[in-house]
Amino acid sequence: MNIDARELNNNTSIHGDICIIGAGAAGISMALDWDNTKYKVILLEGGGFEYDAKLQELYKGNIIGQKYLPLNAIRSHQFGGTTNLWGGLCSPYDEIDFVKREWVEHSGWPISLNDLYPYYKKTKDILDLHSDEYSLNFWQKINTNFINLKLDNDVVHEKIWQFSPPTRFGSKYKDKIINSNNINLYTYANVTDIITESNNTNIKEVIVNNHAKKKHKVIAKYYILACGAIQNARLLLNSNKQVAKGLGNEYDLVGRYFMEHIEVKSSELWLDKKYPMDLYLLEPGKTKARAELAISSEIQEKYKILNGTASLRPLSLARHSLTINERWGKGNPNLNKKKISFRERLKNKLTRINEEFVENIDQAYLLHTRIEQAPNPNSRIYLDKEKDALGMHRANLDWELKTIDKRSIRKMYEIMGKQFGISDIGRIKLLNFLTDDNEKTWPDFMSGGFHHMGTTRMSDDAQKGVVDKNCKLHNINNLYVAGSSCFTTGGAANPTFTLIALSLRLSDHLKSKF
Repeated sequence: MNIDARELNNNTSIHGDICIIGAGAAGISMALDWDNTKYKVILLEGGGFEYDAKLQELYKGNIIGQKYLPLNAIRSHQFGGTTNLWGGLCSPYDEIDFVKREWVEHSGWPISLNDLYPYYKKTKDILDLHSDEYSLNFWQKINTNFINLKLDNDVVHEKIWQFSPPTRFGSKYKDKIINSNNINLYTYANVTDIITESNNTNIKEVIVNNHAKKKHKVIAKYYILACGAIQNARLLLNSNKQVAKGLGNEYDLVGRYFMEHIEVKSSELWLDKKYPMDLYLLEPGKTKARAELAISSEIQEKYKILNGTASLRPLSLARHSLTINERWGKGNPNLNKKKISFRERLKNKLTRINEEFVENIDQAYLLHTRIEQAPNPNSRIYLDKEKDALGMHRANLDWELKTIDKRSIRKMYEIMGKQFGISDIGRIKLLNFLTDDNEKTWPDFMSGGFHHMGTTRMSDDAQKGVVDKNCKLHNINNLYVAGSSCFTTGGAANPTFTLIALSLRLSDHLKSKF
């Protein structure tokens, strides 16, 4: 059932067993996991089913630290959330991502990769993926053209990615949610405050607001924040009428440890001859799986570096493609998405003609980095004095990187370069920003991957994390957080696959409570 909160009588009380705040990848996945149960699920979506500029404006914020894109350009404030924009890349996290690494300060999850394996299998179907398998051998049997470069697998290996179509939750799951007997979807229902009982250890109700100036309250046994890393932190910090620092913020941790994947073109790979490269290349709309080059866990430990991967793209295309910052610089994410394809097709066609006469250009590839950011308490979300149209303080993003972040990228390509040389396959040429080991600045074309993580990080110790291993706020009995804001470290893989798996694990935990 779908109810437009703008059409309800003012001050309506809405009751349910669980209340999920946010209808993006995490929220919809959790709601569907409760479909056809005897429990009443309240699913709150701040937007509607289509793009609305007034609603998108609520996501505006300020960039304080490292250069970043407009906050309202990289999240979609409507049913389905940012799955309306995502590219569909999926790969599980690695075992090393969950363990305590002595060279990575603040690393170590209270759960392991094994805790997520059963939920990765369930997530496969939600995202319309081909298989549960992510081994190179499996995919080489599926596609005999998947021939890998003969590098030392103990040093540099192929990490496999699958591609969701990509699944657009807003369109695929709309009818199933609306027609459910026990899921009640409320659109135009922006949560603007969370009210605790007098002892501040239980949530009493959440306050819903919209541009129609209709205010309602939702009362449930359990509440789950599933609004994304920025908005989860923003909502907790704005809920400060009873707890001055904001909910869950006893140790000043809410909003801290904001993490992104650092995405940057980093080097050129020039092969000594033509090799079959189907395994590594992406053909939009057709590729079911591909490999990226990654450094083994043992070598990461040896050189004290972070976990990252390098994707390959023909250099004749990649040299002239728009940067992420050029693609997504406007406040309207839908317009950003539409403008990309035409401009790139035209520019690439012209430049390919010009580069036909460059010797060996068809044996050259750009290596593009995606690497985790080291957890950093000074990289954070905090509130601005300015308020949005619904009375909530806007978010400030202070994205702050550490020395290990850039050092890891340089070392990653030094390691790969040696392996290509030893194997006599080719050579790697570092881009200028990596040639000087003492240079600390980042190039203008460096960006994040729109992969917001941290801000309500997971830890068994309330002085080191906002939520426990079951994603519950430490000092509040019935308030949970779903999604990548719970991540303790960022890993090398895009977060959607893992955040859904983690949300399904939370869903199972809540079922046990009933």
